[in-house]
Amino acid sequence: MRRSLKFYLPEWAHDWLEIIVPGLQILLILLAAWLLQHLLRRLVRRAGAHYQLPADMLMLFNGVLRWAILLGTTLLVLERMGVSATVLWTAFTSFATVGAVAFFAAWSVLSNLFCALLIFAVGPFRVGDVIEVLDTADKEGARGRVTDINLLYTTLEDIAPGTAGTLLQIPNTLIFQRMVRRWKPGQEVKPAEPAQAAPDTDSSPPA
Repeated sequence: MRRSLKFYLPEWAHDWLEIIVPGLQILLILLAAWLLQHLLRRLVRRAGAHYQLPADMLMLFNGVLRWAILLGTTLLVLERMGVSATVLWTAFTSFATVGAVAFFAAWSVLSNLFCALLIFAVGPFRVGDVIEVLDTADKEGARGRVTDINLLYTTLEDIAPGTAGTLLQIPNTLIFQRMVRRWKPGQEVKPAEPAQAAPDTDSSPPA
């Protein structure tokens, strides 16, 4: 590339090729990074509109993509500026190690984020549905109308007669660890039957 540029540049500019060529390469890297970020933001926006993802989840995705592109762009720019590949690889592995430790430390939170994404993508229920989270099929569980699904919790509005109107916040991971009974909007929700007391077998017959 430098040899071909010598045919188009005046002689006084030949001494500046060591600066012009890396400068052009850095400009191309920055332009490609900007175009990539713009394209990915549009894809995230379309996916959010298609799957009805909440705004806070879209902000999280855009933040992760922005920092990933920024890190990759920084490494490429430093490499074009003459920084040793060994130094770049050492820095990358150090950041990756710290990221892995942070990932396992925040696994419970990240699992809720992943389950929230699955809820919006798979759609086992939607806001407005009435659901019941069951431990087993023969035992009652938390029942209510879904009012909100965020990155950590699914919020239910209790519809039981004694506690109607109270809010139940269920971790998203618990939704995938339990059975879920669902009533779509418009379906009749029958009240839960009270548990029957077991007969007293220890009572002695009357004399």
